[in-house]
Amino acid sequence: MDMPKNTFKAAIAKGELQVGVWNTIPDPSVVELLAGAGFDWVLIDSEHTPVTIPGMMPLMQAAAPYPVSAIARPGWNDMIEIKRLLDQGAQTLLIPYVQSVEEAELAVRHVRYPPKGVRGVGGTTRASRYGAVKDYIQNAEKEICLLVQIETVEAMAQAEEIAAVDGVDGIFIGPADFAASMGYAGQPTHPEVKAAILDGIRRIKAAGKAPGILTLDPTFQDEAREAGAVFVAVTLDSSVLRAGVIAARERFAG
Repeated sequence: MDMPKNTFKAAIAKGELQVGVWNTIPDPSVVELLAGAGFDWVLIDSEHTPVTIPGMMPLMQAAAPYPVSAIARPGWNDMIEIKRLLDQGAQTLLIPYVQSVEEAELAVRHVRYPPKGVRGVGGTTRASRYGAVKDYIQNAEKEICLLVQIETVEAMAQAEEIAAVDGVDGIFIGPADFAASMGYAGQPTHPEVKAAILDGIRRIKAAGKAPGILTLDPTFQDEAREAGAVFVAVTLDSSVLRAGVIAARERFAG
């Protein structure tokens, strides 16, 4: 069996816009619904949700039959969490709160096998299709996509240096944490926050790496795309669910 191709990695390397949805509800049926909704990628989040690392694999399996790329976000830039997600078959990872070149380099080492990294060598894991993929260990790196997350003013100041790290494929800007870092907690679309993020997107793109963002604001989404964002998450399952049920109640009850 050949190595499964990472279509998301190939697309962002070409600068092709990839539209995504955020999964926060830890249920395979929800992920399957999202996977069939026509998005290019679905982010399965274990940083700010009840999703556990062992619970991640059934969610990725739910997305697998659909033409969508599943992206896994661990809770931290942690070697053990990352190793387990990779062994479960994650090919694209979004690493939260990367603050420096050194932390980006550490994330790269976590996803690579020795001698270039520290990823533990497992046996018959889902990543290798339980041993069916020929030369998985030798070729895994080619199809692993590493996204690192900039969430503070301090990290944004180093955007170009982080982008230059070999093995980093894209840089995601988290508006909520970035707004808090700027002193505008709870205001991710504050004009000063937006200006700083759009500038960061342009800088990351100019540095040769794919910029990404999550925002529910349609205007901000368009501005991010115009600035050069390549992977953009436009909604969350929990937000859609809440907005939908409230709208249904209000239409009937007033």
